Amino acid sequence: MRLRVLDLDGSLREQPALKEAIGEGSAQVIDFAAERDALRLWASRRRMRDFAGRIGALAAPAGKGPDVTFLGSGDFHHLTYALIARAPTPLTVLHFDNHPDWVRLPPAFHCGSWINRLLELPHVMRIVTVGPCGSDLDLPQLKGGNLGALADGRLELYPWRHGPSRVWGRIGSGAGHRREGDHLVWRCVGDDGWPAFLDDLVSRLPTDAVWITIDKDVLRPEDAATNWDQGEMPLAALVAALKTVAGAKRVAGIDVCGEYAPPAFVNPLKRIAARLDHLRAKGAEPDVARNARTNAILLTTLREVAA
Repeated sequence: MRLRVLDLDGSLREQPALKEAIGEGSAQVIDFAAERDALRLWASRRRMRDFAGRIGALAAPAGKGPDVTFLGSGDFHHLTYALIARAPTPLTVLHFDNHPDWVRLPPAFHCGSWINRLLELPHVMRIVTVGPCGSDLDLPQLKGGNLGALADGRLELYPWRHGPSRVWGRIGSGAGHRREGDHLVWRCVGDDGWPAFLDDLVSRLPTDAVWITIDKDVLRPEDAATNWDQGEMPLAALVAALKTVAGAKRVAGIDVCGEYAPPAFVNPLKRIAARLDHLRAKGAEPDVARNARTNAILLTTLREVAA
């Protein structure tokens, strides 16, 4: 694989596995510290163009196989848009996250809305989100959720565990949910047979190429420490998914976010948003050693599947 580390928030360079890869020259590291505040949580269209232009101008990382990019905190997950926009082939995006990131509210390039920008790309045939457990699916329409994308089949959503969601209007059943009266009843994959679900999932993907995007807040707290509320997926389940998908499809690219980075903002609006949304902002900093351990396991897995 061709490994790239975007140093946006200082959360990655000193993790032993990544530090070793950087030191031996098998990982390219790009310093984005000066752009941290402008890009964190959300970015203007101009900032996103500048970021995409800088990424596009970089020489390819050393190695062969798919690009693998570590982004830092999940506050930067919307930067994945710039990576996928450059992919040259029709693809399916497989999105592991505790949040659907599908809010139809401004700003356009926001860590909670960027999935909608992907849906605008003509080469993205389908997005499959796996793992949400949180309150985003409680009354999702009132929270700006893009249920229209579920209705037309370009977006599938599989919670790890969640109760039925109250909805209004003409929203029919789909692969990850069924309509029962005024509720959507989800296919919760934490309650389903995980290997059977993965086999079913890859059999229905509409493209040979798959982009895998991972926010580690999908994982249970034992496996990751993040800025956001976390889900319940065990790391072993995520590793199994990576192996199953890579064994059946061509992996076009992978990106990983979900580190913990202490909230620090110059922009007052972002400071307020962080206080409202970041669970970790209210308490002591977590033990981030679990992130280094998890990233080391992910790196080993990704090297195996990219071989």
